[in-house]
Amino acid sequence: MWFRMLGLVLIVGFAVGGSPAPAAAGPPAGVRPPVAELGTWSWPVSGAHALARPYIAPAGPYAPGHRGIDIRSAAGASVLAPADGVVHFAGFVVDRPVVSIEHADGVLSSFEPVQTDLVAGDRVTRGQVIGTLLPGHCASPCLHLGARVDGEYVNPLLFLGGVGWSVLYPTG
Repeated sequence: MWFRMLGLVLIVGFAVGGSPAPAAAGPPAGVRPPVAELGTWSWPVSGAHALARPYIAPAGPYAPGHRGIDIRSAAGASVLAPADGVVHFAGFVVDRPVVSIEHADGVLSSFEPVQTDLVAGDRVTRGQVIGTLLPGHCASPCLHLGARVDGEYVNPLLFLGGVGWSVLYPTG
């Protein structure tokens, strides 16, 4: 996706009469290229994909927010791996059963409340059943899906194709 942003910068540069800077071989220094193309994950539950609660980015690492999305589904529904990966964690966090999958490029997905027989180190493939949705996260059953890139929480809809990457334009 960084190459699309570079293309947009070049187009805007030509449109305002300036000449663009020489194209770099990769993203700008200090900027990590996006880890996955938009919309490459499959939804972790089948059926309608109504959100019970959206992602709400926290102002800081310890600030309040909702670090994932809650997808309405029926208790007992099969929870599916959204992409290939390796189980990073399967167990309890406080009082909720959680499964986390490590994907390529520093991406980690997490699911709760999910009962599973998987253990850390198990390989999973896109669409594979990784567990069963339990009640308890929302007032009516829902699956909490979180996503992290290099340890930083991001909106899982970026990987599900529900929202595009933000692009900042200069104001001056």
